[in-house]
Amino acid sequence: MERVVEQALLLGPRKSMVGVITPASAQVAVPNAPFVVILNAGIIHRVGPNRMHVLLARALAAAGFGVLRVDLSGLGDSEARNDALPPLDATMADIREILDMLQATRQVQRVVLVGLCSGADHSIIYAGTDERVVGVALMDPSIPRTLGYYVHHYGHRILGLRAWLNLVLGRHPIWRALRRRLSPAPAAASPAEAEARGPSLEDPKVKAFLQNAYGRALSNGVQLLAVLTSDRQRQHNYRRQLLDAFPQLPFGKQLWLEYFKECDHTFASAANRARLIGLVEAWMKGTDFRASPPES
Repeated sequence: MERVVEQALLLGPRKSMVGVITPASAQVAVPNAPFVVILNAGIIHRVGPNRMHVLLARALAAAGFGVLRVDLSGLGDSEARNDALPPLDATMADIREILDMLQATRQVQRVVLVGLCSGADHSIIYAGTDERVVGVALMDPSIPRTLGYYVHHYGHRILGLRAWLNLVLGRHPIWRALRRRLSPAPAAASPAEAEARGPSLEDPKVKAFLQNAYGRALSNGVQLLAVLTSDRQRQHNYRRQLLDAFPQLPFGKQLWLEYFKECDHTFASAANRARLIGLVEAWMKGTDFRASPPES
């Protein structure tokens, strides 16, 4: 077995971000292989939940792809930024600085971004802004709820005898949902309450923002892998929800979509981690990522 020699790096103009490079295997030749950058999942250190990022990086490296696991500013071992950028703008700046350094020091021209949860959202938002990004692998990205979501959510609950009885007697949750929709609009929340609650994914502005992010990525020729887990029942609960949430977008053959049943959000099960890693590896090997655009 080939010995893996990983390298710690300081990234960014201030050398303030910490990353670990897992180099591509010298025994496997993948012509013009894109480089993989794995972003933080929430506030978790670059090893990822249940060391998943480490295992994924080493599997992809063994398959011929160089990989960087990184701590974005203020996470893990990385220092916070000192420019007072808003959080999303700061993350976008971090990713751009990472790609700039990979290009300057390692001649990386094409990149695949990988992220779980917030890392998935950051990946898709950034993907349409930088021609160097040719692919994104998204695990449990933010997806607005759809009509299909509610059909799946309430459908299996109506099948049981007790559920039917509650439905007839008006005690089923579906009646509460209908009453909320039909009742007069509640008084507007105070600015402090609204900020504490945060925006809903179904908010038209949020939905439009996400649709625009996916649309820009698709227009940029980015290939997408999206993996949804059954652990996020409050957000998504069926395989096609991403397609149904944004029916105007021409995902076509640019999207590989999977739904993992009986799988938690952090892939705590070794079997589910192995399944995910195998899927990402198969997608990387089987996808025809676009060539970098010619230099202007």
